[in-house]
Formats: sequence, C-alpha cells, structure tokens
Amino acid sequence: MLLIVLAYLGGALTILSPCILPVLPFVFSRADQPFVRSGLPLLAGMAITFAAVATLAAVGGGWVTQANQYGRWLAVALLGIFGLTLLLPSFAERLMRPFVSAGNRLSEFAQADGQRVSASSSFLLGIATGLLWAPCAGPILGLVLTGAALRGASVGTTLLLVAYAAGAATSLAVALLIGGRVFAAMKRSLGAGEWIRRGIGAAMLLGVVAISLGLDTGVLARVSTVATGGIEQKLVDRLSGGTAPAKAVKNEAAAPAQTAAAPDGAAGPAMMRAAAPAEAPLSLPVEGELPSLSGAVQWLNSPPLTAQDLRGKVVLVDFWTYSCINCLRSLPYVKAWAQKYRDQGLVVIGVHAPEFAFERNVDNVKRATHDLGVDYPVAIDNNYAIWRAFGNRYWPAHYFIDANGQIRFHHFGEGDYAHSEQVIQQLLAEAGHANAGAMVSDTVANGVQMAADNADMQSPETYLGYERAENFVDLGGESHDRVHTYAAPDQLALNNWGLAGAWKVGAEQATLSASTGTIVYRFHARDLHLVLGAGKDNKPVRFRVSIDGAAPGNAHGSDVMADGTGTVTEQRLYQLVRQSGDVQDHTFTIEFLDPGVQAYAFTFG
Repeated sequence: MLLIVLAYLGGALTILSPCILPVLPFVFSRADQPFVRSGLPLLAGMAITFAAVATLAAVGGGWVTQANQYGRWLAVALLGIFGLTLLLPSFAERLMRPFVSAGNRLSEFAQADGQRVSASSSFLLGIATGLLWAPCAGPILGLVLTGAALRGASVGTTLLLVAYAAGAATSLAVALLIGGRVFAAMKRSLGAGEWIRRGIGAAMLLGVVAISLGLDTGVLARVSTVATGGIEQKLVDRLSGGTAPAKAVKNEAAAPAQTAAAPDGAAGPAMMRAAAPAEAPLSLPVEGELPSLSGAVQWLNSPPLTAQDLRGKVVLVDFWTYSCINCLRSLPYVKAWAQKYRDQGLVVIGVHAPEFAFERNVDNVKRATHDLGVDYPVAIDNNYAIWRAFGNRYWPAHYFIDANGQIRFHHFGEGDYAHSEQVIQQLLAEAGHANAGAMVSDTVANGVQMAADNADMQSPETYLGYERAENFVDLGGESHDRVHTYAAPDQLALNNWGLAGAWKVGAEQATLSASTGTIVYRFHARDLHLVLGAGKDNKPVRFRVSIDGAAPGNAHGSDVMADGTGTVTEQRLYQLVRQSGDVQDHTFTIEFLDPGVQAYAFTFG
C-alpha cells in the first residue's frame, strides 16, 4: 500500500515536468466545460491510456530479461533508447510519431460533433491525449520502467503504474480547475527544463557505455533484485520503520560474531531469536492468514499453488536461497519432513528468494534443486513478492500453516528442529492425522549440509563486495569498481582478509582480472566455505587451496582434493575446508589459476 501511495505522489509531481506542457492545451481546451461531464472523463481516459502503455513496456521488458545474458544487452539497448529520447527531442518525435498520429486521429474523431460535449466524447479525447502524454512522459520514466521490466511484470507493477497515472491525472485536474495561469507559469520554465532533460539523457547514455564496457559491476543486477540500496526502497524503508530484509540468521546457539549484516545496503545486524522450549501440547496462537503465493515468477516441481488450493492441508513454507549456508544446513530436515509427512497431508513449499544476482537465474535454481534433491514445490520469488506478503526478513525462515489456512508458528534460522517437528505433528493431529510416528529430527547430514560446530566457530560471515565488506586489509588501500592491483600483508589478525593480484571489487563481488590471483583469510572454525562463480564466460576456473602454507590434506572440503586443487564450474557455495579434531586459528589461502572468477562471501561452520 505504501508503494502505491508513493507512486501516486510521484505521478502528481509529473506536472512539474516541462515534458507535460504539450498535453496541457488539451486539458485547458475544456476548462469552460462542466468538470464531471467533460474534465473528469478526459482525465480518466488519459490515466488509463498511460497505465496501459507503461504496463506494455514493463511486460515487454520482463520478457526480455528471461533471455538471461541476451536480456542484459537488450535492456542496455532499451536504456540507450530512453537516453537518446531525452537528449534528442527530434529522435523522440520520430520514435513516438505513431502514438502521436493515433492520438491526433482519435482527438479529431472525439471532437467531430463540434458543438455537443458528452462524457463519452471527453473520455475518448482523454484516451487520445493519453497517447500523446505517454510518449512524452515515457523518457522521463525510462529508468523506472526499465527497473520494473527487469524485476518482472506483475499485477503489482500494473497497480503502481495505475497509481502513478492517477497522481498525474489529479495534478492535471487541479490545473484544469485553476485555469491557464498554471500553463503560462510552466511555459516560462521550459528553457531550463529542456536543458535538465538533455542532461539526464546524456547521463543515461554514459551509463549505457559503462554497462556495455563492464564498468558497472552489476548495476542492472542490483536494480533487478530487492535492492534496498535503491532510491525507492530507501524511501520505503525510512517511511515504514526500516524493515529491510536481513541476511541469513545463524543457529540460535551461535556465537555473537555470527550475526550478519543486512543485505543490499541495509545497515544493522540481523536479529536473532531464541526458540521457546518445547511444550506438550504446544501453544500455537493464530499469527495471521496464509498470504497469496501469486507473486512467484515460476514454479518448480509443481503447477502454481494458491492459498485456496492448500486449504485442508498443513503447509510448511521455507524461505531459502541455494548459496546460503544456513539454508543448506536446515535443508536435510525440511526434506525429511516433506517425505515423511507427505501422505498425512503436509505440503512443503520452498520459496526461493535470491540474495545474489546469479540466484535470480532460473536455470541455476533448477540445477541447484536437482543437485540438492529438492522434490517438493519451489516458488521462485525473484521479485520478493511472497517475501513481502509474509513480512519476512530472514533466510532461512519457516512458517507453519494449519489446515484452515492460518499461520500458527514461525521459526527463523537454523536449529530447534525437534520443536518445529512437534508443531508439524500437532497441526496434522488437528487436521485429523494423529498417527505421526517417531520424529526424524536426528537426521544425519554430510558435506555442506552438516550442522555447524558452533562451540568452535569464531569467524563471521564475510562479504567481498564493498557494500558489505568488513575486516579487509591491503597494503595499498582499496579501490571500488575498477581494476586495481592488491597486495595482502604477510600477517593477518583473526578474521582479517586480503586480496593479491589484479581484482575489480564491485558492490556485490570481487572479480579476478588477471591470469592469477589470491585471497587470504585468517579464520577460526571447523569449516570454511566460499561462494564463487566462474565469471561471465562460464569457463571453469582452476584453484589451489592451502592452510598455513601447506596442502589441506585431511582438512580438505568436499569441493577440494587433498592436495588443495579444485575447479569452479558454476555459481554456488564451495566447501573448501573441513577440519577434524581441535580447531585453531589458521591462515587460509586460495590461489586462482585462471582469470574471471567471481568471489562473493565467506561462510563458516
């Protein structure tokens, strides 16, 4: 609701744009007519037309992004066209001529009666005027529409565009009631406004060049995610009390050092919640209704599910993302519950809400769910629509819904699996399935899914992108968004890390630009993981791991050989170290033997 209000206010301010001046004569031409019979239908027609044209732009752009890497270049071309329309009015005129021509023909038809003014003719004139207005406002809204297109078209996007159009129509209605004095005052500002318009166009074209040359470090990707660093989201967070999504919550028994920073530029630590001790019977008050699941951009392992489809079923909704170590460690339990209680009426739904840009790639999610053995329904929540509907802020987060569609319990983070399973059994019993059997909470997991050794874990999750990086150490200082040669110190304090070689550190990841490069980290934990990607060309990247300067031997992780060698083949979390016995401070080093690798975040266990 708040976003709709903001969109409405933004539309109301559209009248301040000189771009609207050509539309005002059409509005003022009916200033002497009855407002309800003439002005109101005209403005309604304008608003509907603009919303329809803008929605088509968002729908088209949303289809474009499904082309993955090709969609990036088409989106860049779209940005370039918007920039040229701002910079070169003659180009905009030629581009929008079909719309203007259609608007003129409709305008002539609507006024053919010459004398009589009716609501229907005014509405038709409003549609015609909207066809003139939409191309005019379109360039100004270019970045907004491109961002909406990259996030995907939806009912929510259409509502926002309708709200924007309604706001603009409201401001024009005020102008209609006041009269031509507003038009005269705005005309005086046309010169300055035109230069501002051209300046915006030039800046957009510079951005297109930067993106095309790879200097953007993922600008489009950050626009397309939930992006609390974006201007719109910052305003929303400020007005709504700062409820930005938080990074994966750790096991409730974790050390304080494991509290992670909020993602996408949001400040502050992730909150941690201790679970209440198990009771029999459990107290499970109603926390709300199961929200709509319609915001998913795609479903895996199932046709789209609705709240109505799930009535009569007990539902577990698991918010996760496939490179999140905390989600991976809770996954064996979620899979076990889905398997054991499926025949008794439990439906598990994994809502995949991405943290990193590569997790928005549906093919990546399909491959991850297959490799992880996830066979229950997965809703791909790339637009964070389901996330927002639940008011969620955490990975992982589990919501337990009864057969009446009511949320009865939730749990954030890892751990407390016995209590969660008790909740499932009690909700099933309430639904008439009392024979739940023994619990599966003693599930044994291997590899990255093994439970963390919290007693000996003193290293926090650490991001390599500058937006959330902490404890970075370099002899020559850090450089953002450009290739820079780094030199890590020989000695590092605990939880400090550094780069060696030519790297480009972006907001979300560090990318190796040279043929070889190194990352070092002084850590204290049983396990060390690193989220890595093979780069834009998807060529495998070889690497060599060492611990305190020697091959890891028996301390190698599941993605590393005993001699320390391994290969980055896809974008995911890699387990590089798994120790046995006493855990001590160690210096971890990974040397990449090929260029292009992208390093995102260290996690520990």
